[in-house]
Amino acid sequence: MRELVRYRRSLIQERAREHNRIQKVLEGANIKLASVVSDIMGLSSRDMLEAMVNGETDPETLAGFARRTMKKKKEELELALRGNMSSHQRMMLKTMLTHIDFLSEQIAELDVEVAKRLAPFQQDLDRLDSIPGIARRTAEQILAEVGTDMASRFPSAAHLCSWVGLVPGQNESAGKRKSSKTRKGNKYLRSALTEAAQSIRGSNNYLGAQYRRIAARKGRRRAAVAVAHSIMTINYYLLTRQEEYRELGSDYFEKRHQDAIVRQTVRKLENLGFTVTLATSEAS
Repeated sequence: MRELVRYRRSLIQERAREHNRIQKVLEGANIKLASVVSDIMGLSSRDMLEAMVNGETDPETLAGFARRTMKKKKEELELALRGNMSSHQRMMLKTMLTHIDFLSEQIAELDVEVAKRLAPFQQDLDRLDSIPGIARRTAEQILAEVGTDMASRFPSAAHLCSWVGLVPGQNESAGKRKSSKTRKGNKYLRSALTEAAQSIRGSNNYLGAQYRRIAARKGRRRAAVAVAHSIMTINYYLLTRQEEYRELGSDYFEKRHQDAIVRQTVRKLENLGFTVTLATSEAS
């Protein structure tokens, strides 16, 4: 399972690199498609790229391939598609699109094989899939890398997170603390969990709120590692206790520190010259 899932991830990463190469070719032809569309490999964009490969150069004709909500941006598309694509760029674009289609087929075959092998662990996959940021493929990767019998291999969630490489390092000499850079750990799982953490930074849930709180103080990279640590901890307890995921809510931290927030707010108002009287909603 590890070999299958890791190979699938490498193919997905290679497909993403091909997407970047297509973007580079378009930029070289002075075509600014990415400035209008969010995904240059979406349905509308793919039709436009296929037309370019076939020799179409008219911006109005290319913009006519827009679908659904993309039709509202037809004028912007016409401006973005005014480029000059040469013959060798068309050949490169055609080769890249063919390669992307091939990679997509291989990834789909691996998806089927992985799903078949993990069918006996459907309940565990559903538990992990319920965690914000954890998609189906990420849940499959977690089971493939760690397994379902975590308790026999890791005495606690902290041991598991340390093995993955999601805890600060400890480097101290002669009473001086040096770099606390995280250890390497399992690079496949660490990378997947960090991506999952970054995908929920704007979500209205507990993990999203945790990311924003830490990012405001320590930056996005540390916030991503901290949230990935929380996700891995949740995974450990869901699988060892056979429990379902329970959402704490985006206001969890505010509720936990409610008294401190009240004191700070009152002190700020009093410093501004106000007299504050507190009363609960029932009393008012």
